[in-house]
Amino acid sequence: MTLFLIALNVFAFTIEAISPEALIDRYALWPLQTANSDARAFHVWQLLTYSALHANLTHLVFNMLGLFMFGSDVERVLGARKTLMLYVASVVCGGVAQLLTLMLASAPYPAIGASAGVFGVLIAYAVMFPRRRVVLLFPPIPMPAWLFATGYAAVELLLGVSRTAPGVAHFAHLGGMAGAVVLIVFWSRKSHHDA
Repeated sequence: MTLFLIALNVFAFTIEAISPEALIDRYALWPLQTANSDARAFHVWQLLTYSALHANLTHLVFNMLGLFMFGSDVERVLGARKTLMLYVASVVCGGVAQLLTLMLASAPYPAIGASAGVFGVLIAYAVMFPRRRVVLLFPPIPMPAWLFATGYAAVELLLGVSRTAPGVAHFAHLGGMAGAVVLIVFWSRKSHHDA
């Protein structure tokens, strides 16, 4: 499933490169209050489709690298179906968080990127393999997965609240993490109840 999701994102990026404006207008996650034209307006399917669009090749590569690094092990534990469910729940929760944030900020720009799904997979990885070592790219510091994910979430919250990096969907990232945590807790309780 991880490789399928990567292939889907690469395919969507290839199509996007041919006609970027048309895809962004129709499939990016536009704020609820957007009413410039029919194309640049919120539609419910955008809660999924925004995740397959990327701003540039670097954006795509880093998201797919994160998805591959963490998704492969998560999929080995959860299986393909649950990994897809986790990814989709993270994307949708990230989209909802982004919509709420855009309502408060009155920002007219759309959100794109698989980051909410990737952050959901990251937090799942940290829950499943809390002591496994993860190495930052810059600077290359090894740390346990739980610390890496917690630190990343804290940085995202700080950047989102301070609005230090406008144009980055920090709350979508956090929403993706929250969606994954809720689903993992649900599965955990269900398996204890069924046992």
